[in-house]
Formats: sequence, structure tokens, C-alpha cells
Amino acid sequence: MRTLLIDNYDSFTYNLYQLLGEVGGRPPTVVTNDTPWSTIDWSAYDNLVISPGPGNPLRDADFGICRRAILESGLPTLGVCLGHQGIAAVFGGQVGYAPEPMHGRTSLVRHDGTDIFAGLPSPFRVVRYHSLAVRDLLPELVATAWTDDGVVMGLRHRQRPAWGVQFHPESICTEHGRQLLANFYDLARGHNHASVLPAVSAPPAASVEPRAEQVPAAATEILVRRVDVAPDPLTVYRTLFDHGHHAFWLDSGPEARPDARFSFMGDDSGPLAEYIEYRVNTGIVTIRADTQTTEIRRPLFAYLDEQVRARQLPVPDGLPFEFNLGYVGYLGYELKAETGGRAAHQADVPDAALVFADRMLALDHQAGHAYLLCLTSAGERTAAEEWLSRTEEVLRSLPIMRKHAAERMPAPADALIDHRGVQLRHNNEQYQKLIAECQDKIRQGESYEICLTNSVTADRAVAPLPAYQRLRAISPVPYGALLNFGDPAVLSASPERFLSITAAGVVETKPIKGTRARGVTPAEDERLRANLLKSEKDLAENLMIVDLLRNDLNRVCELGSVHVPLLFDVETFPAAHQLVSTIRGRLRAEESAVSCVQASFPGGSITGAPKIRTMEIIDDLESGPRGVYCGALGWFGLSGAADLSIVIRTMVVAGGRTSFGVGGAIVALSDAEDEFAETSVKSITMLAALEDNHG
Repeated sequence: MRTLLIDNYDSFTYNLYQLLGEVGGRPPTVVTNDTPWSTIDWSAYDNLVISPGPGNPLRDADFGICRRAILESGLPTLGVCLGHQGIAAVFGGQVGYAPEPMHGRTSLVRHDGTDIFAGLPSPFRVVRYHSLAVRDLLPELVATAWTDDGVVMGLRHRQRPAWGVQFHPESICTEHGRQLLANFYDLARGHNHASVLPAVSAPPAASVEPRAEQVPAAATEILVRRVDVAPDPLTVYRTLFDHGHHAFWLDSGPEARPDARFSFMGDDSGPLAEYIEYRVNTGIVTIRADTQTTEIRRPLFAYLDEQVRARQLPVPDGLPFEFNLGYVGYLGYELKAETGGRAAHQADVPDAALVFADRMLALDHQAGHAYLLCLTSAGERTAAEEWLSRTEEVLRSLPIMRKHAAERMPAPADALIDHRGVQLRHNNEQYQKLIAECQDKIRQGESYEICLTNSVTADRAVAPLPAYQRLRAISPVPYGALLNFGDPAVLSASPERFLSITAAGVVETKPIKGTRARGVTPAEDERLRANLLKSEKDLAENLMIVDLLRNDLNRVCELGSVHVPLLFDVETFPAAHQLVSTIRGRLRAEESAVSCVQASFPGGSITGAPKIRTMEIIDDLESGPRGVYCGALGWFGLSGAADLSIVIRTMVVAGGRTSFGVGGAIVALSDAEDEFAETSVKSITMLAALEDNHG
């Protein structure tokens, strides 16, 4: 089936894309709703699907060409959510507020068993994302499905081949979505056969912009030396890297989680190392290597992709990890301006800063080994071997790994209010007003979920290593990191994976949505954990982000490969219980780790959904940049692999000040006081690390 899918700038469109492709045997062609009508060859398609989206179908800015497509394309049409409402509105039906906003929440739907509902049980469970609903249908439209409280969940036109569903058949928690789409395709085939449509050729494949010509890397190789010692990580970093260069420590140890295995350390002191910075407002990549500085006008993601591909090297035999040197650093939130968002605010720090690491130390916490890696060019092997030997000698002289007991920190709900010496961008009263504005936007159908954040600043610069030492003692996490790039320095205790991509192209993301403080007693702790698993609000938040991230991965992954092996799991950390889900997929052959990050950036768990419209709302409400906070931090390896965390629970030291961000997802069910209290729970580790650590 040749399907045209009109995207109303939604964050679930590519979930529909994948499911339609699986059911129909070929992927749809996707166009956005502002595509000029004359550029579309409507005769090249067998059917039309109109996606969900934010806003109101009565507004041209929200519905674009969809209204005309319903009336004039002549194609069998399925409308989903906004598309369903649009079909009703085009044919005289009324669209107004639903009895209550339903976002990421499930309902039982009963139906008449005809057309797209043929062969489906009644009732069955569906996922809903809508604040508006269809009311008062005119005679040419027939309601075909309903919730128990009477909200129309399905409709059809009496004469035209047009059907609509208010719910989301593509959601991970909707039952029988695949069969519903198969029924639509059967109906479309029947209509087209009866109409005796002439055979037409498939639309031409979309052209792919050629990559910039890549200059083959000079002959290089990676030397590896395994050292059978397990030195203390903090002592290693202090001895080898805490001395002025742009240094990094990607910190994952057994204190964080039993299966946490590798930590990586390095800096830009090697002969082939580089330090790069990027600012969105200039579009210039600044590269500092040795004593030379080079500026290249190039979008950051394009530059990184070209460099990683040009420098690609295999993982050396016997190395138990895929980070075989490469780029280490952060991608700031304002890079969203190059992935579909607006350039609304300018951060005080670079929008990206990364080291190209040509030398690195890796600690294998499980096996008790250290690995030294060194990139060397032709004729420089002797110098590389000398560095390996010198560093090995230092490692063998250091004390072995010590167990650092995690400090249990209470999380009083008034921590942010009572803590002296910090300034909030929005105080309690202001933040609660912003929450009310978020909920008004949700009620209007502009967003399903808005991840609102606040900025906290202390007018002093903490000393990075002591403050990070305190942070990791309070909150051991699997994605800890210290980036001491001078100005800024980034101290992260993030519990959340953004993306992990193997050299073979297997992608994993693990969004966190839903938080509870730890209990004082074991009984209270278990009660809080159980409460998180039963909370309709938290489950809805998590589901929305799971569906959003499935959408992002479906942009770049093989048809049918994106799946959810773990939904609604609770992971427990020293300061909090977190609701975590896991999504996996496999990249298409033409995609890369960098292009995958670009397609998914910024992470949906810190924006909300639909991502583009919601980021615009956030720009207006927050009234300032997020900077490093809510970006991504980690590495891109020369192997083609990558691993990055979401930048939360993170302190940034720059310009003589120390700042961090806190926030949470706002949905229709949110309570303003509870949401502000949740930001206090999330702030406690950073506030504690601020104490007595100013430099």
C-alpha cells in the first residue's frame, strides 16, 4: 500500500509510520502539514493518514493542508486524534473541550464492530492523548466507538471513504492497533478496486543530501595496555588529570549499581588531542589543538558526524568496551535550535564542549583491571609506548580501589525555600503560576505534557573536584561525570541514560519519569516505592515519554525494530525511587550514532510532548536558557558507538557562579504544591554538595 502520512508536527507520527509500514509492507511517505499542495502528486498514493498533533483542527496553523486533503484528495482517509477531530470539523461536526484532559491515560472503548473495528473485541483498552473531543455530529457522519462516559472515539463518513479514531492505535499500551490499521488498509483496497484506479508508479525515493567529502584519516592505530591493578578512581583522577587541562571523568562504579562496570578518564594533553566548543548563535565550531585554533562554520552535528566517520577505527582485539577513544563532553539544551526547536535564548556557556581524546584510562570495576589507550600516528609509536609505560608505573604506585559508603541524605520538601545563599529563577509562587499556565496549555490541546524547569544559582564557584567528590558520595549513580573544562566545569550525578548506541547499531534509551523520595524506615521506603508504581499520573507521564522516544528512534531505526523490553520499572537510588522504562531499536545502515542523537535531541524526558510545540511553550514560560542542563553528556567513539546521559542532577561552575536546574513533568493531573516539592527532592544532592565546597 502506498500511504501518504501527513505529519501535524506531532511526537508520535513516526510510531504510526513504523506500524503502517509493518502492516502495509512498505513505509509511508511523510510530509508535514505546511507542505505546498502543488508539490504533492496525489495520484501516486493509495490512501491517506492524518497524524495526531497539538492545537485545534479549526486553526489553519495547526491543521495546514489536512482540511483540503480530506475534501479534495479523493483518497481513503484515516484520521488519528487531531486528524479524527479534523474529519469531524470538515463535515460540520463540533469540536470542543473533552470532559477532562486525557494524556497518556487508558480507557475502555466500545464500538459497533464495523469497518476499521471489524473483528476487534468490544470493549478493548486504548491510550488517549487529547483535551478536545468531537461533539454533535451532522447526519453524514456516524459515530462508531465510544468510551463509557460517551466521548466519541471513532467515526466514519456515510458516503466517503473516511474514518477517524480519537485514541492512538500506535501507542505501546493500545490493544489491537495493528489489526485496526490492517482493517483500514483492507477498506482502502476495496474502495480503490471498486473505483478502478489506474496503476501508477511508486513515488520517487527521497533524495539524500551527499555528505561533505571526507579526507581519509592519516595512518593511525590504537595501542592498548591492560594493567592488572584496580586503583582507587578518585586517587587516579587526582593524580593524573586534575592539573589544568580540559579533563573528563565518566564515572560509573559498583557503588552506583552492581552491574556498573567501566569508568573513563582523560584530557586534551596528548599530541593528537583537540578541545572543541560550539555556539548556536554563530554556527562556528572552534577547534583548539596544541597551540593552534581553527574555526569552521558548520552545524555541530554535521561536523561531529563527518569527523567520527573520517577517523573511524575498529575496537582493538580483547578490549571489553566499545569506547576506543573519540569525543567526550556535553551537548547543551540550546542545541535544540538545530534539531527543530527555536533559538529563543542564548546560554552563558558554550552550547557544546568536547574533548577529542587521543589518550585515555579505563577502569574495569568488575574485573579489577585498568586499560590504557593511546592513538598514535605513523612514526610516533615510540612516544606512545613511553606514555603507556609512564602511566602504568603511576597506576601501580597508587592505592587499590576503596569502597566509599554512600551518604543517606534526607530530602525535606522545603529544601529550596529554606536554603540560604541560592537564588531561584522562579520562586515558589511564580513556579506554581507557571504550572497553572502549563495546565491551561494542556487543557487547550497545545501539549500533552510539559517538562517545566527552574534554575538555581549560587554566587560562588565551588572547587570542581571536592564538590564532585561530595556529590558522588551523596548520590552514586550509573552516569556520574566530571568535566573540568575550566569555564565551564560540569559535575553530574545523573541517573538517566539518554542513548546508548553500539558499533553494530543497536540503540537503547532509558527515560525516567516519576520520582519518590526514599523513606526513613524500610516500611515507609517500600510504601513510597509501591505508590510510585500505582500512580496514574506517574504512569501516564512515563508512557507519554516512552511513546515520544519510540517516535524519535523510529525516525532512524529499521522498520519494526523499535520495541520496549521493560515498561514501568522502578530503580532505586540513595536519594530517590525512579520510574524507568527501556526502549531499543536497530539503526538503518545509512544512519550513525551522531545522526541518532540528532534525531532524538533533546531527550523527550526533559521536554514533554509533542516535542516541538512543547519546547516553544517552555521557551516562553521559563524566560531563559537551560544551558548544559537538560542536554546530553557522554562520548562518541571512533568505533561508531556512543553512550550519553541526560544532564539532570548536575551542577555547572562558570563565570564565578555555581548553578543547577530542577524540574518535573506537568500534566493535567499535576498538583502545583506537589510539583514544587518534587523539585526540592531533586535539588537536595546539589544543595548538599554546595555546602563548604566553594573555591
